[in-house]
Amino acid sequence: MIAIIDYGAGNLRSVTNALAKLGYKPKVTREPEDVVNAAAVIFPGVGAAADAMQSLKDSVLDEAIRAVIRGNQPLFAVCVGMQVLLSSTEEGGWNECLGIIPGSVKKLPAGLKVPHIGWNQVKQMVRHPIFEDIPDESNFYFVHSYYAEPEDTTVIAGTTEYGLTLCSVLIKDNLVATQFHPEKSGAIGLRMYDNFLKMAGVKE
Repeated sequence: MIAIIDYGAGNLRSVTNALAKLGYKPKVTREPEDVVNAAAVIFPGVGAAADAMQSLKDSVLDEAIRAVIRGNQPLFAVCVGMQVLLSSTEEGGWNECLGIIPGSVKKLPAGLKVPHIGWNQVKQMVRHPIFEDIPDESNFYFVHSYYAEPEDTTVIAGTTEYGLTLCSVLIKDNLVATQFHPEKSGAIGLRMYDNFLKMAGVKE
């Protein structure tokens, strides 16, 4: 089963439709047990990290995500889903996040148009199956005002220029996370989801 986590802040319809176009049949779920037992997990995100964290805690999905990471199950986190994997966020003053990836989430620098909305290039920093058949510096669709800054730079698998060089793809073991939205990025975004699910060994 492919579990799409429903915690009240995700871009669920777009993600579900993207996977359906690829021939997969994901399950949108709020049940921690479904998440823990899934063959692959997608953790989408739209909105504010602090609100997302509260929703995850209220539904005990925060512990389910930690269990998935401990079990080295394949997990793909998107946008706010990526941000809350880190230790803390500046959004809303200061808020604790999941602490799975040491580091912090910071507001985009002053002087830039915020939020960062639209297409931007992703520079691939590593060779990895998630990038199979995706040309380097392909364009993906972004919508965000904050960015993740991991302490361990070796987990940064892709970068994007927007007033600074920001982490746009993060990879650690079976965890893949993107600041952009693959489900809004056309054929190249679908390819990334398909690559992830093939890495996870999920059948269509």
